[in-house]
Amino acid sequence: MSTQPISLAAALASFDERWSPRIVTSVNDYDVRVTHVEGEHLWHAHDRTDEFFLVIEGELHIALREPSGERTVVLEKGSVFTVPRGVEHKPYAPVPTDILLLEPTGTSTVGDRHDEVPDHVDATTGHALS
Repeated sequence: MSTQPISLAAALASFDERWSPRIVTSVNDYDVRVTHVEGEHLWHAHDRTDEFFLVIEGELHIALREPSGERTVVLEKGSVFTVPRGVEHKPYAPVPTDILLLEPTGTSTVGDRHDEVPDHVDATTGHALS
């Protein structure tokens, strides 16, 4: 963990990969991750944790499979949303988008249950900043 301030803009500028989060800091047992996204992720669920999203730039859509049926939430720049644990969801960014995620350290980007992982999605627990 850094003992100096971290610029989110600089962190995001340090890599180009999409759907491949970088860990910018930790808070207790949680990672604060940033990543570039565009296009579709995959249907997945985190059985033991909620997943927090903050849109830094762009627009993120999150399809949700809830007991009441499917719906999609749209997050514009500056919006936050938490996907409850166990809820299947599929993020999609119609334009290049930068997001911040808050998840317990060691949480996989593809969850505990998921569809086949496409080549453009990095199945990781986060990468350290360069």
